[in-house]
Amino acid sequence: MTDIPSMIQKILILTPPILFAVTIHEVAHGWTAWRLGDPTAKTMGRLTLNPIKHLDPIGTLVFFLTQMIGWAKPVPVNPLNFKNPKRDMIWVALAGPVSNIMLAVISALILRTIMGPLAGVSESFGYFIRPLLYMAFVSIQINIGLAIFNLIPVPPLDGSKVLAGLLPTNLMHYYVALERYGFIILLVLIFTGMTDRIIVPLINYANRLLIGPII
Repeated sequence: MTDIPSMIQKILILTPPILFAVTIHEVAHGWTAWRLGDPTAKTMGRLTLNPIKHLDPIGTLVFFLTQMIGWAKPVPVNPLNFKNPKRDMIWVALAGPVSNIMLAVISALILRTIMGPLAGVSESFGYFIRPLLYMAFVSIQINIGLAIFNLIPVPPLDGSKVLAGLLPTNLMHYYVALERYGFIILLVLIFTGMTDRIIVPLINYANRLLIGPII
């Protein structure tokens, strides 16, 4: 029998970190592109902290199912507006994962700061503060997962744009052409367990590195 209250509590704890992680990730892409000369994301209203503008239904569902990986609706970028399209696209692509790593570090600092004093507080006060700690813990996991997952060099993930910018032009065109199959490749990686075997150990290692012995 499904424990409805427990499920509702889990959704309430997962939702804020997921929404914030994907929103900051996409805004970081758009803001970096704008600073490098491409106003496309800004013109289309994607430089906003409104998470609804950035959510991808399937990618969000994957987040809730895995609590580690998923994706959002990509911010539109026009490389033709850049002075150096190949180089600048690398910076735009890296902006998203880097923003998530920063959020993970901030969440870890919050967790470490609160965990010590929490031991001495009353049970009633702890009842209110513990959900915030769980959110901070989930935020670390989700942001690290989002960063690592997006660095996979499979189009259209960010890692593919970094690799495309590093490849010679003749090879880059063949590689970018794989994007039409990218979504299928991602689903195969997820549902065959490849992401579990390759990505999850990296996520767990990063979690231990940030959280240390407090959990």
